[in-house]
Amino acid sequence: MLLKDFYKVNKLETVESKTTVAITINKDHAIFKGHFPGNPVTPGVCMMQIIKELTEEIVSEKLFMQSSSNIKFMAIINPDKTPDLVLTLEISKTDIGYKVKNISKFEDTVALKLTTNYKVL
Repeated sequence: MLLKDFYKVNKLETVESKTTVAITINKDHAIFKGHFPGNPVTPGVCMMQIIKELTEEIVSEKLFMQSSSNIKFMAIINPDKTPDLVLTLEISKTDIGYKVKNISKFEDTVALKLTTNYKVL
């Protein structure tokens, strides 16, 4: 985990090539003191890192992000209001690594959609 204690995995379930992961963002993490005081917002780059780390855990490989596309930040993830997220990862093997399609939600709100290609290190 790049950011120690930034999130906790509550549940991870894989069915065929689709994995659903329930996580809780740590609202007391130091990153929120600067992003932004009094109105915390989960940085998009941190969400992308979470997706990478979860994918590494699922495929049991160390990965390097090669490219991302269709990145859509659709709602603000405020850890004080909505710390519990459900990430759906559709993982497929490629010639050099893995392609991941992600949808991240809190409650019924889609917060993030992206497609990422990872190379195996």
